[in-house]
Amino acid sequence: MPKSTIELNPVTRITADAVGEPGHRTFYVQGRRGATLITLLCEKEQVRALGVAIQQMLDELKSKYPKGASFMKLQMDMSLDEPISPEYRIGQMGLGYDEDHDLIVLVARELVPEEVDEEDASVTKFFCSRSQMDAMARQSAEVVARGRPVCPLCQKPLDNEFEHFCPRSNGHADEVVFA
Repeated sequence: MPKSTIELNPVTRITADAVGEPGHRTFYVQGRRGATLITLLCEKEQVRALGVAIQQMLDELKSKYPKGASFMKLQMDMSLDEPISPEYRIGQMGLGYDEDHDLIVLVARELVPEEVDEEDASVTKFFCSRSQMDAMARQSAEVVARGRPVCPLCQKPLDNEFEHFCPRSNGHADEVVFA
């Protein structure tokens, strides 16, 4: 049984954002329901993958459940709410769908050490509308894009393009053009 299970059903706000300078940022997923604010620590790649997965799910739901597919694209402040005090670091995330209430469920499971049973990890469930998740997908892409540029060949961050080693360049780094 999980150490703790938190459900925000439904959320009044959901976002992903980062704090710090590119190369030294800390990423978070945050949800709110009324006075309850849940902040979870995560990796940049998790935020990127979450945004892509949300967009794919929204596209699938549009064809499978078209009744809720016409939603208003929300334009709102997607920055993190204070205090930024994470409950735990995310190990795994998944998406589900509550057909009865037309809500997308973001499930985040705590990252636990290898010697700890996965079943002992804390779990948080954020129940979100399609429009909230659409805004979250757009925000995720924007947050990731604010970071360091990536090598077009290996997709690793470029701290300094002149000192970057790319194994895919096969010794021909002079021919790679960074635009």
